[in-house]
Amino acid sequence: MRVLLTVGAARAFGPRLLAEHPGIELLAMGPEGVLHLDDGTSVAREATGAEVAWATTDLYREDRAVVRPFFGLVRRCETLAWFQSAAAGFDAPIFAELIKKGVLFTKSDVHTIPIAEYVLRAALDHCQRATAWSAAQAERRWETHEFSEVFGSTWVVVGLGPIGAAVATRARALGAHVIGVRRSVAAGGPVDELVTPAELPAVLPRADVVALCAPANRSTEHLVDEGFLAAMQPGALLVNIGRGSVVDEQALVAALDAGELGAAALDVFETEPLPKDSPLWAHPKVTVTPHDSANSARRVLRQFELFSENLARYARGEPLRNVVTEADLG
Repeated sequence: MRVLLTVGAARAFGPRLLAEHPGIELLAMGPEGVLHLDDGTSVAREATGAEVAWATTDLYREDRAVVRPFFGLVRRCETLAWFQSAAAGFDAPIFAELIKKGVLFTKSDVHTIPIAEYVLRAALDHCQRATAWSAAQAERRWETHEFSEVFGSTWVVVGLGPIGAAVATRARALGAHVIGVRRSVAAGGPVDELVTPAELPAVLPRADVVALCAPANRSTEHLVDEGFLAAMQPGALLVNIGRGSVVDEQALVAALDAGELGAAALDVFETEPLPKDSPLWAHPKVTVTPHDSANSARRVLRQFELFSENLARYARGEPLRNVVTEADLG
């Protein structure tokens, strides 16, 4: 079984993969799309014979030297049967293309913990008005202020996949009342209440924190629009760690300026990197982070553990973790 991966992933995890999965062959891609087997043999791009492709986060580094040839090869590879993604989302056009071609596609849940902790930090900073302490320290002012608590607050978590469920679990652990939002309410979840998207407008006025954990699809594009924002409490916090397309950024700025909500913590944006002329950068009620909420140092090891487990399942013909089907594309 030939496995396509990056040179970086091969260097970091190749020896463990070969030791734990006898019979596999690693096909490593370096800059400009150069391919080598684990024994050093060069391989032409038109004759790779890869059955499995493992996309790791090093593909998306700033130089992006490998991302274009890697996905170009994945798109053309007729022998490809399974693609393991590094991302939790699956809205990229090539992912839908692979799924519709019948390639087994699995997403990643390795970012669940750091993203959930990011949301919790954003909420605590908002409740405790942490920026006021930072400003006072910078000016050497001994200045106290009153703040609110997560305990007893109400959270609306939009999207109850692995990340949304992790956010809900942590919020409830601190004593928040959590309302989960998803299409199916039959399966339950780690929430106090569960509503459908159609019922979302009715619960928004109760929310102290709204956490957007939904994927990008036709039903979520600009979900957060003028009406959504107008329904929120004046002091509420909006946190977006899902996809930038979920929020109408012009409507958000207008709502913040009008006092329709208290603040926004945004890790994803409609255009990334966020343009330098975006009003979000300097808005006093907005915290901007560069799509960084998943960037825990432990994510790399978790990527390997997930892929290694799925590779063993694949070899045995067992169901894989985190499979995405055409029905999930929305």
